[in-house]
Amino acid sequence: MRLFTVLACLLLTFSGFAQKGKKVSRVDKTQKPERVELVIREIMDAQEVAWNKGDLQGFMNGYWESDSLRFIGSHGLTYGWKQALENYRKGYPDRDAMGKLKFTILVVDKLSFKSAFVIGKWRLARKNGDLNGYFTLLWKKIKGKWVIVADHTD
Repeated sequence: MRLFTVLACLLLTFSGFAQKGKKVSRVDKTQKPERVELVIREIMDAQEVAWNKGDLQGFMNGYWESDSLRFIGSHGLTYGWKQALENYRKGYPDRDAMGKLKFTILVVDKLSFKSAFVIGKWRLARKNGDLNGYFTLLWKKIKGKWVIVADHTD
């Protein structure tokens, strides 16, 4: 009976070491909060560039290409990447309507290794009147790529 107890204790001890080693080996150094923020800022910079070239398709590269993408705007909640793109095309039919976009990121909160929450401001400088407002974005890392899965823009 004592032998069984000793073996059980040894087994638990070694499994504890194995678990600790397992956790350390799964840490991805690119997942540090500052790295996540850098990646998100790079994607949003690319979105600005695409928008300012009149490239809505390129702008949408920052979004999750899925029917489950959620977008909340002045017309309420809509679902889907294709619907979001179509809404942008209707709302901004030409370069004059699109103007020049500028994002100002106020907060990037890393929620987990695969999700982040972003708060910011947007501004469109246009010939026919400037527009501006705020946004909140839920980002997730899906298949190794950070994408916007929910956008609330006002």
